[in-house]
Amino acid sequence: MNQAKSYFFCGIGGSGMLPLACIVRGQGSEVAGSDRSLDQGRIGNKFAFLESRGIRLFPQDGSGLTSSDQILVTSAAVEETVPDVQAARRLGATHLTRPQLLAQLFNAAVTGIAVGGTSGKSTVTGMIGWIVQQAGLDPTVMNGAVMKNFVTADTPFASALVGGGNVFVSEVDESDGSIALYRPRIAVLNNITLDHKSLEELRGLFLDFVEKADTAILNLDDEETRLLATKIRPGKRITFSMSNPAADYLGADVVEEPLAIALSVTERSTGTTIPVRLQVPGRHNAANALAAIAAARAAGVALRTAGEALAGFRGLRRRFDVVGTANGISVIDDFGHNPDKIAATLGTLHAFPGRLLLMFQPHGYGPLRTMRDELIDCFAGNMAEEDILIMPDPVYYGGTVERTVGSEDIIAGVRERGREAEHVPERAACGERLRALSRPGDRIVIMGARDDTLSQFAADLLASLSP
Repeated sequence: MNQAKSYFFCGIGGSGMLPLACIVRGQGSEVAGSDRSLDQGRIGNKFAFLESRGIRLFPQDGSGLTSSDQILVTSAAVEETVPDVQAARRLGATHLTRPQLLAQLFNAAVTGIAVGGTSGKSTVTGMIGWIVQQAGLDPTVMNGAVMKNFVTADTPFASALVGGGNVFVSEVDESDGSIALYRPRIAVLNNITLDHKSLEELRGLFLDFVEKADTAILNLDDEETRLLATKIRPGKRITFSMSNPAADYLGADVVEEPLAIALSVTERSTGTTIPVRLQVPGRHNAANALAAIAAARAAGVALRTAGEALAGFRGLRRRFDVVGTANGISVIDDFGHNPDKIAATLGTLHAFPGRLLLMFQPHGYGPLRTMRDELIDCFAGNMAEEDILIMPDPVYYGGTVERTVGSEDIIAGVRERGREAEHVPERAACGERLRALSRPGDRIVIMGARDDTLSQFAADLLASLSP
């Protein structure tokens, strides 16, 4: 990265753009940006935070781009017709996508730890970041979610950490194929499941990802990842599992609690077993902890140091985030948006009694079309008979998109499978319906991605339940 240049982030409020802008700014570059949500008057606190970091904000009308020396950075959601892109073209300014810039920064690090997989990568990234920070390695961390451990009064949107050490920890995205840009020293692969691309495409992308690394951390409990592991030479492969005794890191003795989970972790190469207790619930998080420990060990962190650090890991915002309880009804804010993530959340909740009232807001028409059958299978197979699913229409902020599959199609499929489900097009009306249905002992779960206002929706819903 050329420190003499200035960067303009178009779509700077996005979950992948904000932390990257903060890292670039923290490393001394000039940063400015625009966002459609800012122009629409939404999520103002996020933009106030960016301004507090010395980042100038402009309307998304091209006015922020005035020099060919600026580098335009865009997210995948930004189309060619956006005025900022057109202004950059007229000026002859360099144009980078978000993953292109992130890959430049990541690949320049001495120890790059990249976390891939369809689900769990944000949590594993946060876990690794916390472990190596506690171990004194002063990492830079790029995440797509706010890491609660790094939140302060001055840094409420801590989805990035700017460190001065040699370690750079980042989640990497397969949905747009940009995972191919990264050259990690340590590559972590949690799972391979359907989300944005076909399984055939995903297999090729993830195999290329782990083959480029010096060390590949692989999950033997995921069938696709286990098959991929057979293609990686043994000296480069480190495996983890909650059930396979051949794994290099084996989790056992699991004890689940409503808001926590404990396990033992055995390192096969040394025969050492340590206890780990997490402040986040669910067996999927026990597996995430194994991945994080294996990656930290590959980076030189002692096993007990890693386990002790994880005991202090407080999770991520919008990852099974308990907003609160009112009138005996709990509200949970969750990022679940694909079948694997949704199943993990429902499995964690069903380990304990209580009806589930689910509101799932799809994060776009495209993903809904890709995952239609799998989403129906997921909800129908993981909901209890007494649970109720409510779906508003998919989130949509403009642009061109095919709308051949809508929320009503998912609802119809779930109902045909014998589970209770309702299509309520407007989200505000969903909130009213959830309030009307709720009774003491229920858990209301707000699920969806790519919409920061869901957290406020969950908080407002909780407030409305108070007697």
